[in-house]
Amino acid sequence: QVQLVESGGGLVQAGGSLRLSCVASGRTFSIAGMGWFRQAPGKEREFVAAITWNGGSTVYADSVQGRFTISRDNAKNTVSLSMNVVKPEDTAVYYCAESRDVRVSTQLVDYAYWGQGTQVTVSS
Repeated sequence: QVQLVESGGGLVQAGGSLRLSCVASGRTFSIAGMGWFRQAPGKEREFVAAITWNGGSTVYADSVQGRFTISRDNAKNTVSLSMNVVKPEDTAVYYCAESRDVRVSTQLVDYAYWGQGTQVTVSS
């Protein structure tokens, strides 16, 4: 059974930075694509960033391109999201997720396991 635990959320001022981490248990992490999604109050969960099993390829939502960076350390079963120049519209609960295969995907249905989420609040 795979378990994902996010950490690093909190309150940050607009223009600041934050780093989210997700630690995975289970034997499939090193052969699975990983993604970050977010959900703001009253809105649907949306894609933020994803990375292939070996970190060789990444993809980002247009809204975070150039500001956020996804990375992974397979030796530590960890995937991270570095958030820079944050904006109030980045406020949401952020979730990490493990894909059903090695590729990157922007689609929720392609992810088999989800963490419980970590709250990020950006003040203006």
